[in-house]
Amino acid sequence: MIRYLIMGLIQGVTEFLPVSSSGHLVIGERFLRLDPPGVFLEAILHLGTLVAVLILFRRDLLRLTRGLFTKPRELGEMWCLIVGTIPITVIGFVLRDKIEAAFSSLLVVGICLLVTGGLLLIADRAGRQAKRKEVRLRDALLIGISQAAALLPGISRSGTTISTGMIVGIKGKEAARFSFLLSIPAILGGAGLKFYQALTTTSVAVGEWPELLVGALTALAVGVVAIKGLLALISRGKLKIFGIYCLVIGLSTIIYLCV
Repeated sequence: MIRYLIMGLIQGVTEFLPVSSSGHLVIGERFLRLDPPGVFLEAILHLGTLVAVLILFRRDLLRLTRGLFTKPRELGEMWCLIVGTIPITVIGFVLRDKIEAAFSSLLVVGICLLVTGGLLLIADRAGRQAKRKEVRLRDALLIGISQAAALLPGISRSGTTISTGMIVGIKGKEAARFSFLLSIPAILGGAGLKFYQALTTTSVAVGEWPELLVGALTALAVGVVAIKGLLALISRGKLKIFGIYCLVIGLSTIIYLCV
């Protein structure tokens, strides 16, 4: 039971805070001797974090659904979400094997964490001049490409998408809102793929379901807190905190490999 609580905690925190959940998973397996969660547990944990996004952004989802066929703004925003989802779908399918291979390299994780940290520091500075509230199709494509880059371990999905939005001139809170809405199809697709892999390769004992539920609920609850906390820090212009953290962890990882 404790293992499921820990995995749910890690997933809920790192999925939404801009520090890379995949990168921390690889580091945790290497340094903390944590066992890999397994594809079925990964799928369940992803669903927990997905529900967290659905709960917190339910009003935006309802607004988009209701105004999709009647209001140009909602239609335009929906198109931006579609365009932003295309890169991760295409790149994830075409480069799937190479991306999976990257998870075996601690050096890749360290380098990618440095990239994430640097991007967050740039965004923290750029965010002071960012004034725009609307996301354009060009912005959506760039943000979508950055989301696709986050398939690599150590590249934070929320970190890169929010940072890209702020760098192109979108206000921090609006960039974050678009980032989390964009995460819905990405998380859903990732969970669906994990479920497919689990159903075709493994089986789950009846007695394991309560523990899986504990993991999912933990990821959900922690995910809600993490999202709210991140939004508050972005509003206060504190994104650099995560940038410094990623640089320290990434540099420490590389130094460990070199000594």
